Amino acid sequence: MSASSASRRIAATVLTAGALVSAVALPASAQDHDRHRPQPRVVISDVQANSPGRDNGSNRSLNGEWVELTNQSRRAVNLDGWTLRDADGNRYRFDDVRLAGRATVRVHTGIGRDTRTDLYQDRRDYVWDDYSDTATLRDNRGRTVDTESWGQYRGHHHRR
Repeated sequence: MSASSASRRIAATVLTAGALVSAVALPASAQDHDRHRPQPRVVISDVQANSPGRDNGSNRSLNGEWVELTNQSRRAVNLDGWTLRDADGNRYRFDDVRLAGRATVRVHTGIGRDTRTDLYQDRRDYVWDDYSDTATLRDNRGRTVDTESWGQYRGHHHRR
């Protein structure tokens, strides 16, 4: 057997071994892809901290301040146990709320009847500071999902 013939056999053996390793590794990488599928994303999409008109403490005025959440994924997200807080620690806990894919819900401060597009904290006092505050959304495990800041807190925006 000549040296060039031996070199060709070695090269063929190496290429065959490489092809086998690639074929075996392919299913593992496909499984890794499934494990790292994007999770549903719920974000604070808008805030109206300063209700329109005079802040006279009426229920209408209280409901004029709100935080809007949007599910950016196609899958519904169960918000049960999630919380929405301001910088002073006022907290609203979501109870039995399912946000459909690509849907938006407004969380109003005052009293009202919950619907799929509007939720009410049933408070009698304002929560969001007109000039400077931070809204923080946390999931049912306490992990920060999103924050939105305005005023002196502006620039402290975080998305997971």
